[in-house]
Amino acid sequence: MGNTVFEQENDMQKYRENGNFRQKVRTIYQFIQDNLYLNRPDMRVGEEPFNSALLFSLLTALNRGKELIIGEPGLGKTTSAEYVSAMTYRLPLGLIWASEVSGHPEQTEEKIIGRPDLGRLNQGEEVVVWSYLAQLPVKIVDEINRLPETKQSMILDGIDRGNWEYLNDVIINDEYCLFATANYQDRGTNTLIAPLIDRFDVIVESRHPGPDMALMIGMKDRHENVLRSPEYERSFQEILAQRRDHHEKMHLIEDLSTRFGDHMKKEHRIEMLSKDERQEIRACTQELPLDLDANAFLRTVIAELSFCYKYGQKRSDDQCDEGCHYTGFLCHHMKNCISNRFPTSVRTYAQSLAWLLGDEAVGIDHMKAVLPYILAHRVQWKDDVISQKQTSTRRDPLQIFMAKEMVTEVYRRYNEQSHQIKNALAVAYQSASGKDLEPIEGDHPIYLEIKRDLEEVR
Repeated sequence: MGNTVFEQENDMQKYRENGNFRQKVRTIYQFIQDNLYLNRPDMRVGEEPFNSALLFSLLTALNRGKELIIGEPGLGKTTSAEYVSAMTYRLPLGLIWASEVSGHPEQTEEKIIGRPDLGRLNQGEEVVVWSYLAQLPVKIVDEINRLPETKQSMILDGIDRGNWEYLNDVIINDEYCLFATANYQDRGTNTLIAPLIDRFDVIVESRHPGPDMALMIGMKDRHENVLRSPEYERSFQEILAQRRDHHEKMHLIEDLSTRFGDHMKKEHRIEMLSKDERQEIRACTQELPLDLDANAFLRTVIAELSFCYKYGQKRSDDQCDEGCHYTGFLCHHMKNCISNRFPTSVRTYAQSLAWLLGDEAVGIDHMKAVLPYILAHRVQWKDDVISQKQTSTRRDPLQIFMAKEMVTEVYRRYNEQSHQIKNALAVAYQSASGKDLEPIEGDHPIYLEIKRDLEEVR
């Protein structure tokens, strides 16, 4: 039975609103690119060019993600995140500056999360004065790899779940995104601990824009920015300083964000996103399905990143045998096993990219575009693999370059036997549903993984 006229009208209304949201997001991207974060495109999706740092920062802000931005000092790592955050969350730039946390060895929990209210403490009450970072939905940690490993652990829960604890109090962020920047390794930096690294959905590099744009940036007045508003910044800070329930404060912040957004639209013709619009965009992106090829390709990637024939799965404390039949696959070149956060990140960012491009489903092109940036920081390569690639001619930092080559390599294998892999998955589904079918054999870890799953079911 077809849709009723009422349902069809609702569908059309939703389609129009979705298109309006998409155009608004694209306008934000274009405004930042043309006026605030001058850059060169460094990636293509289909025929459309993008700057990866700006694109993934925008997708991160929209889908409540977590992004690590790497690069040389002074190339816009922090400022790109600030501009995107201001426009997607309708917050004045000065407030975002005030909420940022700097990574350095002497950084304290009181600066990052909160401190006791000393006046109330003298009266025998434990009341927490929460930091702006803990309260606001936008969180930026500058030079995170200058935090010692012990202090990186302090922010794990806040980064992962939006839970911030101090003394006997806790606040939980209903909506938040995180950006962290990191310079390349030098004497003042520390290694990011594995649990923290894995919590980042994506990694991007903020690159040098070239001599022409660099000169244009140098000629701009650094003290003027259209996203600043001292009057509104003071009003936001007054709300954040109030001693009241966190959720009440967030309602007041959202009301003030609405007024700030109206002000920016009236005075500067700049349209920013409201909380309702962000929620609608997330709802639209989550509805986008993975097509058959995208689904099968992602399963193929996961199989190569988690499989070990001898030990059952990849483990960082196991050593691969040199004579293993699967020496040519990624599992042999890695030390670690990919985590369960990985497919969640891939699906979320691929859906967001497909939505931004106006596509009705996630395809292989979307997968291939996001995968290198979701994999680069998660894969621990063996030393001999790194040494082979270190001096290669490339335009990307080594870890992103190796991730791109890895995705190309897995896609080549998938493309050669995509029909057989999809058949194997279809047979496995039918077999798990009760049909007496033998699993399809093939020369790839995914066939053995399918066979293992069926053996467990039986």
